[in-house]
Amino acid sequence: MEITFILNGKEICMDIDPNMTLLNYLREELFLTGTKEGCGIGECGACTVIVDGIAVNSCLVFVAQVNGAEIITIEHLEHDGQLDRLQQSFIDNHAVQCGFCTPGMLMSSKALLLKNPNPSQEEIKIALSGNLCRCTGYQNIIAAVEGAIEE
Repeated sequence: MEITFILNGKEICMDIDPNMTLLNYLREELFLTGTKEGCGIGECGACTVIVDGIAVNSCLVFVAQVNGAEIITIEHLEHDGQLDRLQQSFIDNHAVQCGFCTPGMLMSSKALLLKNPNPSQEEIKIALSGNLCRCTGYQNIIAAVEGAIEE
């Protein structure tokens, strides 16, 4: 099956296995390994990417479903060696520990900020509710999103 979509600002037109998940396609076919596989059942958020402006668990989406869509992965946040303000705020606020959940946290946060550039703390918590972290306790992650808003 041939599909076309926009990935990180570039048009992709490829033959795909329609039974492959978007997560596996990104990692195994396009070698974009920033998107992590955690649970594989949509519970942890480690595989979060942005599809048409919405944070989605890429382990739950078949690649065939993104035909015509615009997809943003963690690899697209940095431009020309310059970190996205959200990435820098995660560093500044010590919101990264083991780092496994970080790409998903960043992508859920980015989707929120694209939709609402000035969210409340409650809106941040709701946006991150699908992302699990076993290291940080979430306080620094929420502070990092708030820090990116203030910039």
